[in-house]
Amino acid sequence: MALTFDYKVRDRSGNLVEGELEADSVGLVAGRLREMGYLPVSITARTNTGLKKEIGIPGITDRVKLKEIAVATRQLATMIDSGLSIVRALAILSDQIESAPLARAFNEVRAAVEQGSSLSDALEQHPKIFNTLYVTMIKAGEIGGNVDTVLRGLADTLERQAELTHKIRHAMIYPVIVISVMMVIFAALLIFIVPIFKKIFTELHAPLPVPTKIVLAISHTLLSIWILLVIAVIVGAVIAWLRWINTEQGRAFWDRVKLRIPIFGPLMHKVALARFASSFASLLSSGVPILETLDIVSQTANNATIGTALQGAKEGVRQGQPLAEILGSYEVIPSLVIQMMDIGEKTGALDSMLQKVADFYNEEVEVTVNSLTTILEPVLTVCMGVVVGTIVVSMYMPMFTYVKYVDTPQNGALLLPLRALAHLPLPTLLRGMLH
Repeated sequence: MALTFDYKVRDRSGNLVEGELEADSVGLVAGRLREMGYLPVSITARTNTGLKKEIGIPGITDRVKLKEIAVATRQLATMIDSGLSIVRALAILSDQIESAPLARAFNEVRAAVEQGSSLSDALEQHPKIFNTLYVTMIKAGEIGGNVDTVLRGLADTLERQAELTHKIRHAMIYPVIVISVMMVIFAALLIFIVPIFKKIFTELHAPLPVPTKIVLAISHTLLSIWILLVIAVIVGAVIAWLRWINTEQGRAFWDRVKLRIPIFGPLMHKVALARFASSFASLLSSGVPILETLDIVSQTANNATIGTALQGAKEGVRQGQPLAEILGSYEVIPSLVIQMMDIGEKTGALDSMLQKVADFYNEEVEVTVNSLTTILEPVLTVCMGVVVGTIVVSMYMPMFTYVKYVDTPQNGALLLPLRALAHLPLPTLLRGMLH
């Protein structure tokens, strides 16, 4: 764990400067101070450093948002481009970042680089934050000597992916809220209102229509101990499903199904294509070999169906076949993507063509999200009305049945008040109801 050191140094003008730094040893602090152009006077480790960052709850607050990684990556690229060493840039970055887990990760990366590790190898020790795409692009930048350029491209890629994720979540907010409200209203009617009608129907001893019997049965189930068993079964099924789709076979099945879901399937397909094209273009432009690029993108495309297509194309590419021709045999890759890739391969500009594909599908996702929001709003409102209306109508249907039931020679007297009311003028009836 890095310690905090208080230091006193002289600058080039001979002035005394005081401050603090985090490092694993006094020697590392002294080295960093000399890199900054200072002459160390004294370096003292704190006996009680305190907590500089907030303590997070494991598994909850230790999650790092993609947007935070993108911003940190752009800041790192700017500092390196300004002439700062990687170690110094990482030290400044770890002090400025508000996210405790990300700051901790950059601090550990900085310590590893100080001890002689490469930046890509140090980043690779934190796979939950820096994925394979991130590490590979940094490694390519180290080989090509253009880490700052690669970091800027990586920041662009991450920002586009973060924006895409934000659009999807924004599109899902309204449906989730409406469905949640609908379920609450449905449950409230069945638990609190329907039992009152049930008591009335029991006293009337009248035959009940089928819809009313169904609603009463559902209400009875919700109020009985059987609901606990139903909830337990549902929770168990959800847990089993989540565990299964985390397996390789389950994920492949679920990713195929997701692309065929009405309304949302095409949206998920466009999102996966935008992610695949953007990652592919970024890796190629960074100088990563195409076979390695296929491996990495197949893992980061966020869809096993597209990943399978990319893995299947590796052998053909290894034998010298055009990538566009191989991917053309897979239904999951649209003809537009194949045509753009074919042009890119023939002109030697595959990375720029793939970036245009990514931009196109990003725009398509935005249009689709806006359309879904417009369409789902009235549809969900109608669904809510149908659900509530069905329960209300089911509760009032026995009233009409009861009228027919008592309309017999022996019970005809029961209908006399109703028939008398029916012959009254509407103004007189309304005044009577008000008084």
